[in-house]
Amino acid sequence: MVHKIYLWFKGEAVLIISAAFAVFTMFFVKPSSEYIKYIDFRVLALLFSLMAVVAGLQENGVFLILSDKLLSKVKTVRGMCYTLILLCFLTSMWITNDVALITFVPFTVMMLKLTGKEKNVIFVIVMQTIAANLGSMLTPVGNPQNLYLYSYYKVNEMDFLRITMPLTIFSFLIISFVCLFVKGERINIPPNKANEIYKLQDKKSVDGKNILIYFILFTLCLGTVIHRIDYRITLLLILLFLSFYDRNILKKVDYSLLLTFICFFIFSGNIGNINFIHTLISETIKTREIMSAILLSQIISNVPSAVLLSNFTDKAQELIIGTNIGGLGTVIASLASLISYRIYCKTDRPNYLKYFIVFTVSNVGMLILLYLFQFYL
Repeated sequence: MVHKIYLWFKGEAVLIISAAFAVFTMFFVKPSSEYIKYIDFRVLALLFSLMAVVAGLQENGVFLILSDKLLSKVKTVRGMCYTLILLCFLTSMWITNDVALITFVPFTVMMLKLTGKEKNVIFVIVMQTIAANLGSMLTPVGNPQNLYLYSYYKVNEMDFLRITMPLTIFSFLIISFVCLFVKGERINIPPNKANEIYKLQDKKSVDGKNILIYFILFTLCLGTVIHRIDYRITLLLILLFLSFYDRNILKKVDYSLLLTFICFFIFSGNIGNINFIHTLISETIKTREIMSAILLSQIISNVPSAVLLSNFTDKAQELIIGTNIGGLGTVIASLASLISYRIYCKTDRPNYLKYFIVFTVSNVGMLILLYLFQFYL
């Protein structure tokens, strides 16, 4: 029991820290009905809806089928590694960075093992993590901090893309360049690899009807994100479908992330009502929004940083840039990075020191390049 509690605390460190911050501020701002006004229910509903729908698509093997089709076309180790990394980069724009990693990192470990290329596992997982964090930067639905900032500042869709597209394209070019250093030796990938992986993971068979329904629900989510559909309608439809037809998906939602958002809503709301702290933070980050977001992300991760700093500046563009490239750096700068690390730890004979060295050097290097590049935007 003690060990299970320890593992829970270890796995939910960000939630625990956010809860501690929220409780601490309650000593200065007495709990009242005003707390309800702190919480952005639209963001929470959208997060829940997206996580549930994407989990449904994932459970029906959509992304593994996609990867199997793509990998059947490659003939070299370089092509395989690049394809696995590119899958995370492209899919994270729509299914979020953490879901992309949950889906494709275990698939990557199996592919490299089944083709005898385990020596590339650290490089590929680290690059997949970077790719997922940077690919998700492009769209409002790519990651939780984008969804929050997009909603909080009411950014226009085209304005959002204008901010993120140059950085995303530059990231793609750098990632592609790095992948050129992988050896181009030939490999033979067995056909129908996805079917073999389904058996290994005890996956259920693909249900075309379910996939179609989840794609329709995903379209509703996108319509809600761009303010074409009321979030309450989308939430209600998704809850009704899951309650009557696919209750198992409700267990797949990351409720700890939703609780983390609630805790930071309370924390940042209370901080905003403590005058001297509000003034201090506002003056400290003034004209330093990007650097403040990057540095704070290294300590508490980029999602809480977005929620906290948004209460002290009206510079939407700077926070979008800062929290996205701030997801690079330390392993806790982005919650998605912890997901890929945990998966790597479960591989055969993991080399923790080598992983941290490769991860840190690669992330810090990419962070510096993107930070310098954003000055030219």
